[in-house]
Formats: sequence, structure tokens, C-alpha cells
Amino acid sequence: MYTARMLVRDWMTPHPTTVTPDTPVMDALKLLKEGGFRRLPVMDGDRLVGITTRKDLKDAMPSKATTLSVWELNYLLSKLTVAEMMARPVITAAEGEYMEDAALRMQEHHVGGLPVLTDAGRLSGIITTMDVLRAFTGILGMREGGRRLALDMPDVPGSLARAATAIGPSNIISVATYGGENGRRKFVMRIDGEGVRDVRDRVQAAGIDVLD
Repeated sequence: MYTARMLVRDWMTPHPTTVTPDTPVMDALKLLKEGGFRRLPVMDGDRLVGITTRKDLKDAMPSKATTLSVWELNYLLSKLTVAEMMARPVITAAEGEYMEDAALRMQEHHVGGLPVLTDAGRLSGIITTMDVLRAFTGILGMREGGRRLALDMPDVPGSLARAATAIGPSNIISVATYGGENGRRKFVMRIDGEGVRDVRDRVQAAGIDVLD
């Protein structure tokens, strides 16, 4: 459900499935398959000590070209634990931080998910790329219908107010901006309500460049 606060706690998956460092790799892979997710926080008691992913665990498996016997292979797999494959230290998010800050950290560290900690440092959830996408589509009002309008305007104070005046009496559901190069900025809006059919013509008549 969309929320205006856009805090990590509003979009995370609470109470994620976890494993311990001593969990056998085969058991961890089974948990991932049954749960339909890709990563597992690793806990030592109530302390987060690592994180492991489906890829990490599968990479630990012997190659299909191995010359090991079935007995040797089963013995090897029974001894292989999450502790040997988990990533540490763990990049985390805080419950009370903004989603965009957590998303930027995921991008900077090239990870697809972050364990989420309370102010006391306890694990309370996990935030993933899918959660970021849900938040992004929520910001853009994708599930609220309306018409998409992309504008190219000078990157100066008052540009948004000028566009909003031209868009009236239609209602602006959402606004996102990007760019800022060469003194220009793109505005992507969703519009609905009265006069939405003619909104493009009104905006162009106001001297604003409409991209689509």
C-alpha cells in the first residue's frame, strides 16, 4: 500500500527467514527454494553476523564435472556451512531512514537487498530491489490511473508552479523530476480529473515543451 512517508519500515518485508553460521548449505538452499526468495540474513543469537544469497550458496556446490564419488560428494556437502559462504561485514538499512537513501546504498554497493535494523541494532526486516520498485511505482502513482505527461522545462525556480498552472483544472497525482543538465529539467507527471483530455494542448499553449 502506498504511503507518503517513504520510510524503509513502510516497505520492508518484516521478520525475514534467517539462518545461523552453522546451517548446512543444503538446508539454506532448501529454505530459499521453499520461501521463493534470494537471500538469508545470518544470525548468531540476536546478532546479525552476515548475509548469504542463493548465488553464493549455489557457487559453493561442487561442479557437475567433479570426479568425486557420491559418498565423497554427500560428505563434502554435509560439512559445508553458511559460515563459509556468507558475506560480511553486512551492509544494512535502518527502519527509520528514507527509502531513497537505502536504494542509493544498494546501488553503490551493488547488492540486491539489505537487512533492516532497529535503533537498538536488532534485525526487523529486509529491503530488496523488488521493494524499491514497489515504492517507486507508488511514488509515480502507477496504480491510480490517470495520464502520463512528460515535460522539458528550464531548471529554475517557478518552473513547477508554471506547469501546475497550465495543467489546471486537472489534478496532479504525482510528480517526479530528473536531468538538470544544460539548464533544463524533465518533469514526469500523472494527471487525472477535469480537462485531462486536453491537458497536453493547454501545456503546449503555455509555451512548455511536452515530450510525450
